[in-house]
Amino acid sequence: MRITVFGATGGVGQEIVGQARAAGHEVTVVVRDPDRLPEPLDRAAPHAVVRLDDPAAVRAAVAGRDAVLSGLGSRGRKANGVAERLTGRILTAMEAEGARRLLVVSAVPVGPEPVGDPLVDRLTRRAVGAVLAELYADLARMEAALARSATEWTAVRPPRLTDGPLTGVYRQVVGGTPRGSRSISRADVAHAMLALAVEPAAVRQGVGIAY
Repeated sequence: MRITVFGATGGVGQEIVGQARAAGHEVTVVVRDPDRLPEPLDRAAPHAVVRLDDPAAVRAAVAGRDAVLSGLGSRGRKANGVAERLTGRILTAMEAEGARRLLVVSAVPVGPEPVGDPLVDRLTRRAVGAVLAELYADLARMEAALARSATEWTAVRPPRLTDGPLTGVYRQVVGGTPRGSRSISRADVAHAMLALAVEPAAVRQGVGIAY
Protein backbone atom coordinates (compact mmCIF):
# COMPACT_ATOMS: atom_id res chain seq x y z
CA MET A 1 0.00 0.00 0.00
CA ARG A 2 0.92 3.65 -0.36
CA ILE A 3 0.28 5.13 3.07
CA THR A 4 0.84 8.44 4.83
CA VAL A 5 1.51 8.53 8.56
CA PHE A 6 0.86 11.61 10.71
CA GLY A 7 2.52 11.93 14.11
CA ALA A 8 5.50 9.67 13.39
CA THR A 9 7.50 11.12 16.30
CA GLY A 10 5.00 9.67 18.81
CA GLY A 11 4.99 6.17 20.23
CA VAL A 12 2.19 4.78 18.06
CA GLY A 13 3.33 6.72 15.00
CA GLN A 14 6.85 5.32 15.21
CA GLU A 15 5.42 1.81 15.38
CA ILE A 16 3.14 2.40 12.39
CA VAL A 17 6.05 3.60 10.25
CA GLY A 18 8.36 0.77 11.31
CA GLN A 19 5.80 -1.96 10.79
CA ALA A 20 4.57 -0.51 7.51
CA ARG A 21 8.07 -0.33 6.09
CA ALA A 22 8.83 -3.85 7.28
CA ALA A 23 5.72 -5.03 5.40
CA GLY A 24 6.94 -3.35 2.22
CA HIS A 25 4.52 -0.43 2.15
CA GLU A 26 5.52 2.91 0.64
CA VAL A 27 5.46 5.40 3.51
CA THR A 28 5.22 9.19 3.60
CA VAL A 29 5.71 10.76 7.04
CA VAL A 30 4.06 14.00 8.22
CA VAL A 31 5.39 15.48 11.47
CA ARG A 32 5.10 18.70 13.45
CA ASP A 33 8.88 18.91 13.94
CA PRO A 34 11.23 16.93 11.64
CA ASP A 35 14.06 17.44 14.17
CA ARG A 36 12.16 15.15 16.57
CA LEU A 37 12.04 12.28 14.08
CA PRO A 38 13.67 9.34 15.92
CA GLU A 39 17.07 8.34 14.57
CA PRO A 40 16.03 4.78 13.55
CA LEU A 41 13.23 6.20 11.39
CA ASP A 42 15.49 8.94 10.07
CA ARG A 43 18.04 6.34 8.99
CA ALA A 44 15.28 4.25 7.44
CA ALA A 45 14.68 7.14 5.03
CA PRO A 46 10.88 7.08 4.59
CA HIS A 47 9.65 7.92 1.12
CA ALA A 48 9.18 11.54 2.18
CA VAL A 49 9.08 13.69 5.33
CA VAL A 50 6.55 16.53 5.32
CA ARG A 51 5.88 19.28 7.88
CA LEU A 52 2.34 19.41 9.24
CA ASP A 53 2.32 23.21 9.10
CA ASP A 54 2.79 23.24 5.30
CA PRO A 55 -0.77 22.90 3.87
CA ALA A 56 0.35 22.40 0.27
CA ALA A 57 2.82 19.69 1.26
CA VAL A 58 0.20 17.98 3.44
CA ARG A 59 -2.25 17.92 0.54
CA ALA A 60 0.39 16.38 -1.68
CA ALA A 61 1.19 13.85 1.06
CA VAL A 62 -2.38 12.50 1.19
CA ALA A 63 -3.15 12.66 -2.53
CA GLY A 64 -3.51 9.24 -4.13
CA ARG A 65 -2.77 7.30 -0.95
CA ASP A 66 -4.42 3.98 -0.17
CA ALA A 67 -4.70 4.97 3.49
CA VAL A 68 -3.81 7.78 5.86
CA LEU A 69 -2.99 6.79 9.45
CA SER A 70 -2.71 9.27 12.30
CA GLY A 71 -1.05 8.87 15.67
CA LEU A 72 -1.51 12.56 16.45
CA GLY A 73 -2.67 13.61 19.87
CA SER A 74 -1.77 15.39 23.07
CA ARG A 75 1.64 14.73 24.61
CA GLY A 76 0.28 15.26 28.11
CA ARG A 77 -2.88 15.60 30.19
CA LYS A 78 -3.65 19.06 28.79
CA ALA A 79 -5.15 18.42 25.39
CA ASN A 80 -5.65 22.06 24.32
CA GLY A 81 -7.77 20.81 21.42
CA VAL A 82 -4.76 19.17 19.73
CA ALA A 83 -6.50 16.06 18.40
CA GLU A 84 -9.50 17.98 17.06
CA ARG A 85 -7.40 20.76 15.55
CA LEU A 86 -4.71 18.65 13.90
CA THR A 87 -7.15 16.03 12.65
CA GLY A 88 -9.11 18.91 11.14
CA ARG A 89 -6.05 19.77 9.05
CA ILE A 90 -5.88 16.19 7.81
CA LEU A 91 -9.58 16.17 6.91
CA THR A 92 -9.25 19.46 5.04
CA ALA A 93 -6.33 18.11 3.00
CA MET A 94 -7.98 14.76 2.30
CA GLU A 95 -11.27 16.27 1.23
CA ALA A 96 -9.45 18.73 -1.04
CA GLU A 97 -7.60 15.85 -2.72
CA GLY A 98 -10.44 13.33 -2.73
CA ALA A 99 -8.49 10.96 -0.45
CA ARG A 100 -10.78 8.54 1.35
CA ARG A 101 -9.35 6.10 3.93
CA LEU A 102 -8.37 7.56 7.30
CA LEU A 103 -7.53 5.82 10.58
CA VAL A 104 -6.88 7.70 13.82
CA VAL A 105 -6.03 6.86 17.42
CA SER A 106 -8.75 7.72 19.93
CA ALA A 107 -9.34 6.07 23.34
CA VAL A 108 -11.60 3.46 24.97
CA PRO A 109 -13.48 6.01 27.17
CA VAL A 110 -14.75 7.78 24.04
CA GLY A 111 -16.59 4.63 22.97
CA PRO A 112 -19.55 2.84 24.56
CA GLU A 113 -19.17 1.07 27.89
CA PRO A 114 -18.93 -2.70 27.44
CA VAL A 115 -21.84 -4.77 28.68
CA GLY A 116 -21.07 -6.69 31.86
CA ASP A 117 -17.78 -4.94 32.60
CA PRO A 118 -16.44 -5.83 36.09
CA LEU A 119 -17.08 -3.24 38.79
CA VAL A 120 -13.38 -2.59 39.31
CA ASP A 121 -12.97 -1.72 35.63
CA ARG A 122 -15.99 0.61 35.69
CA LEU A 123 -14.68 2.43 38.75
CA THR A 124 -11.17 2.68 37.34
CA ARG A 125 -12.47 4.04 34.02
CA ARG A 126 -14.49 6.72 35.81
CA ALA A 127 -11.54 7.75 37.98
CA VAL A 128 -9.21 7.98 35.00
CA GLY A 129 -11.92 9.76 33.01
CA ALA A 130 -12.18 12.44 35.67
CA VAL A 131 -8.42 13.06 35.62
CA LEU A 132 -8.17 13.06 31.83
CA ALA A 133 -11.54 14.67 31.09
CA GLU A 134 -10.05 17.39 28.89
CA LEU A 135 -8.11 14.89 26.80
CA TYR A 136 -11.14 12.63 26.25
CA ALA A 137 -13.36 15.61 25.41
CA ASP A 138 -10.84 16.60 22.73
CA LEU A 139 -10.91 13.07 21.31
CA ALA A 140 -14.72 13.06 21.34
CA ARG A 141 -14.76 16.30 19.35
CA MET A 142 -12.25 14.76 16.95
CA GLU A 143 -14.51 11.77 16.41
CA ALA A 144 -17.49 14.08 15.84
CA ALA A 145 -15.50 15.86 13.13
CA LEU A 146 -14.73 12.51 11.53
CA ALA A 147 -18.41 11.60 11.54
CA ARG A 148 -19.26 14.85 9.74
CA SER A 149 -16.60 14.29 7.09
CA ALA A 150 -16.80 12.48 3.77
CA THR A 151 -13.85 10.24 4.61
CA GLU A 152 -13.98 6.50 5.19
CA TRP A 153 -12.71 6.87 8.75
CA THR A 154 -11.95 4.47 11.56
CA ALA A 155 -11.29 5.59 15.15
CA VAL A 156 -9.16 2.99 16.93
CA ARG A 157 -9.87 3.15 20.67
CA PRO A 158 -7.21 1.60 22.92
CA PRO A 159 -7.14 1.63 26.74
CA ARG A 160 -3.91 2.40 28.67
CA LEU A 161 -0.93 2.29 26.30
CA THR A 162 2.28 0.46 27.19
CA ASP A 163 5.71 0.07 25.63
CA GLY A 164 5.29 -3.70 25.45
CA PRO A 165 6.24 -5.79 22.42
CA LEU A 166 4.30 -6.48 19.24
CA THR A 167 2.23 -9.63 19.80
CA GLY A 168 -0.45 -9.44 17.11
CA VAL A 169 -2.79 -11.06 19.65
CA TYR A 170 -5.52 -8.83 21.08
CA ARG A 171 -9.29 -8.43 21.14
CA GLN A 172 -11.18 -5.92 19.04
CA VAL A 173 -14.84 -4.96 18.77
CA VAL A 174 -16.10 -2.99 15.80
CA GLY A 175 -18.57 -0.39 17.07
CA GLY A 176 -17.96 -1.34 20.68
CA THR A 177 -15.49 -1.95 23.50
CA PRO A 178 -13.92 -5.25 24.63
CA ARG A 179 -14.99 -6.27 28.13
CA GLY A 180 -12.27 -5.66 30.71
CA SER A 181 -10.22 -3.29 28.54
CA ARG A 182 -7.17 -2.41 30.59
CA SER A 183 -4.07 -2.09 28.42
CA ILE A 184 -2.42 -2.71 25.07
CA SER A 185 1.03 -1.96 23.66
CA ARG A 186 1.63 0.85 21.22
CA ALA A 187 3.11 -1.75 18.88
CA ASP A 188 -0.14 -3.71 18.84
CA VAL A 189 -2.20 -0.53 18.31
CA ALA A 190 -0.10 0.12 15.20
CA HIS A 191 -0.58 -3.49 14.11
CA ALA A 192 -4.34 -3.17 14.49
CA MET A 193 -4.45 0.09 12.53
CA LEU A 194 -2.54 -1.37 9.60
CA ALA A 195 -4.82 -4.42 9.55
CA LEU A 196 -8.00 -2.33 9.84
CA ALA A 197 -6.90 -0.14 6.94
CA VAL A 198 -8.10 -2.86 4.58
CA GLU A 199 -11.11 -4.01 6.64
CA PRO A 200 -14.41 -2.85 5.07
CA ALA A 201 -16.39 -3.57 8.25
CA ALA A 202 -14.35 -0.96 10.12
CA VAL A 203 -15.23 1.93 7.81
CA ARG A 204 -16.98 4.82 9.62
CA GLN A 205 -16.73 2.94 12.88
CA GLY A 206 -15.01 3.16 16.24
CA VAL A 207 -13.07 0.00 17.05
CA GLY A 208 -12.22 -0.87 20.64
CA ILE A 209 -9.02 -2.87 21.08
CA ALA A 210 -7.42 -4.41 24.18
CA TYR A 211 -5.66 -7.51 25.46
